Amino acid sequence: MGELLRQLTSSFRPGDLLDITIVAFLVYRVVLLIKGTRAMQMLTGLGILGIGFFVSSTFELFTTHWVLSYFFDYLILIVIVLFQDDLRKALTHVGKNPFFSAASEEEERFMVDEIARAASQLAHDRVGALIVIERETGLKNFLDTGSRIEARVNAELLYSIFNMASPLHDGAVIITNGKISAAGCFLPLSKDPNIDKRLGTRHRAALGITEDTDAIVVLVSEEAGEAHLVKNGRLMNDLSEDELSRSLSALLDISRSNRPLPRRLAGLANVFGLPRGRSRRTPARGEEGERAP
Repeated sequence: MGELLRQLTSSFRPGDLLDITIVAFLVYRVVLLIKGTRAMQMLTGLGILGIGFFVSSTFELFTTHWVLSYFFDYLILIVIVLFQDDLRKALTHVGKNPFFSAASEEEERFMVDEIARAASQLAHDRVGALIVIERETGLKNFLDTGSRIEARVNAELLYSIFNMASPLHDGAVIITNGKISAAGCFLPLSKDPNIDKRLGTRHRAALGITEDTDAIVVLVSEEAGEAHLVKNGRLMNDLSEDELSRSLSALLDISRSNRPLPRRLAGLANVFGLPRGRSRRTPARGEEGERAP
């Protein structure tokens, strides 16, 4: 053992440490990216086939080994076909927009309050809406599917866009750098096979865009008359105007997000990556728990 360690030490170069660190980091990021997705299940399936390949070789199962060897001859093409969505998502994350958030903190606070006010009114009047807030991943491809507006975020303007009489009401509004960049935009639908069958196209679009990008979506359900927050393919259900404003502030890392979140929001704080706040407080009597989707 000592001889083996001496041989390894003598042949080890400083560059090898950097090489191992880079590979370990890449593997770690890939695992984080596919954790909890269909890609993890498909990767597990490929791993089982790989084990079967070596077992068939060891125990001389010639027919099984022949079939699996032909399968692995085309492994690169198979991986590209199976993981095309995940590869696209990974490349998108690598090329994130480094110039995110040109808006000032004051403008972002104003934007958050206006979005929360509009969503609350839309939910009260049972008017459906999809409001997408761009973060680091650019949304230009989706902006081009709608009508350009380039206006400051305003609750009345948002309400008028989603009014049933508006020709743009059936698409999504995309907000970039604190401005309404476009309306009537088409979004990709979620490909999750386990999604609740009761959810409609608007819900699936909100889940789909947050699965493919790091955008935050404010979703208003006309059927339930409720405002939801969507991030990373997850729904935070039935938020009041104040809860929506505070949650958005936390997700956008605005300074006032240091205030503690209510208990019904804190339950999903870890899932959404929301800071819980620096101070502690005793939950008020009668506060509800998080509703099930």
